[in-house]
Amino acid sequence: MANDLNSCSFIGRLGNDPVSKTLPSGDAVTNFSIAVGWKTKEKEGVEWVNCVTFGKLADICAQYLTKGKQVYVNGRFKTRTYDKDGQKHYATEISVNDMQMLGGKSESDGNGGGSQRQQSQQNTVDTQDDIPF
Repeated sequence: MANDLNSCSFIGRLGNDPVSKTLPSGDAVTNFSIAVGWKTKEKEGVEWVNCVTFGKLADICAQYLTKGKQVYVNGRFKTRTYDKDGQKHYATEISVNDMQMLGGKSESDGNGGGSQRQQSQQNTVDTQDDIPF
């Protein structure tokens, strides 16, 4: 089973501003959902993809992402359970380990357009500012 693949990637727009919390461990967690369009010959629609980020990436998402912003996310698909009012509930979400803000200059916050790539693997952040030229 070690060779199983659990990776998914989506491009979509945030439906609302992200919600950020601090866990009892002190780690940051940020949740958001993105609208992802689909189309067949007969019809088209939108699926809502719930995303969760942790640590440094959670801080970045909370700071820079806003409703309507277009993003690319990559992560692993997971389902978790929780109890609410004595009933068991299930939440299916993408545990994001790579996020890239998309869109042109008009959508950026004064950074000159383009995209900015953020990764949470080993709590490193890859940005355009790291390029040595």
